[in-house]
Amino acid sequence: MIRLGPLLILVSALVAVPAMAERADRDKPTNIESDRLQYDDGKKVTVFTGNVVLTKGTIVLRGDRLQLRQFDDGAQSAVATGKRASFRQKRDGMDQFVHGLANEIDYDSRNEIVKLTGDALVRRLECEVAIDEITGGVVVYNARTETFTVDGKDRSGQGGRVRIVIQPRADGAKSADGTAPANRCPAGNAVPLRPAAGLDQPRAGAAPR
Repeated sequence: MIRLGPLLILVSALVAVPAMAERADRDKPTNIESDRLQYDDGKKVTVFTGNVVLTKGTIVLRGDRLQLRQFDDGAQSAVATGKRASFRQKRDGMDQFVHGLANEIDYDSRNEIVKLTGDALVRRLECEVAIDEITGGVVVYNARTETFTVDGKDRSGQGGRVRIVIQPRADGAKSADGTAPANRCPAGNAVPLRPAAGLDQPRAGAAPR
């Protein structure tokens, strides 16, 4: 693995990023609010429209429209769409959140996977300040394996570049009176972004650079 410093990187292959999700979320109930809903008992599908908000522990999924499918084992899959659907989840054991925006967000509670498609942007927030940012056509967040996978192209073939921004970290930040703050928002032992093992391998059919 290559350790990345505080710099901006442009890549056109896949990237995997460690990010530990809040473990307790998987056992929390799913709550949904909206302006309207339509339920199909035969298909076990509910369509929510109008300012839809799904919460499950620290997970918050928002969109103009959300289609929820329920399975016999109690798991659900949800597809949120809208001008900019959003996803947010706390990282386990630290004051950090993963926050994503996309045209479509698919959430699979059974496999703990979130897929953001279309003009996707994902930030890692610490004290509500972005410390990492990724943009691409498709971003897949797997909470079970604690990784992100990013592809520059969306499913229509548009795009083609992944963009990563890693902000420099300020050490020993001071408060207004010049003293060190009393750990108001401890950073924890955050793991930096890292490229996948196959990052340097060209895609099939791609000309070597």
